[in-house]
Amino acid sequence: MSSIPEDLKYSQEHEWARREGESNVICGITDHAQEQLTDIVFVELPETDRKVKQGEQIAVVESVKAVSDIFSPISGTIVETNKALEDTPELINSDPYGDGWIFKIAANDITELDSLLDAAAYAEYVASEE
Repeated sequence: MSSIPEDLKYSQEHEWARREGESNVICGITDHAQEQLTDIVFVELPETDRKVKQGEQIAVVESVKAVSDIFSPISGTIVETNKALEDTPELINSDPYGDGWIFKIAANDITELDSLLDAAAYAEYVASEE
């Protein structure tokens, strides 16, 4: 069973979002997503200062099994990316909610987080896919 931390919000595309401060949101892919992808070998990070809309494709994760688009769970501006993933993309496999984070966004409207799934709803969603 995949880990689904209670303090995060989740998209139906299997991204997670953690609020940090007033308007910053740290994002990555869920434990379930990295399990489905298996061994991640490459991450194409989004450009910093890029303005994105909620649901927009902004990054790519490549594994030995598949290539998967990553979508922004919230609208805003990319303010930071996890450069460690350039040399060690497998951090997403080993620690998807910690060292395997992918990008940080300065949110245009932090209330967009309310449109995402909470942990219980995400767990139900994942179960319904299987």
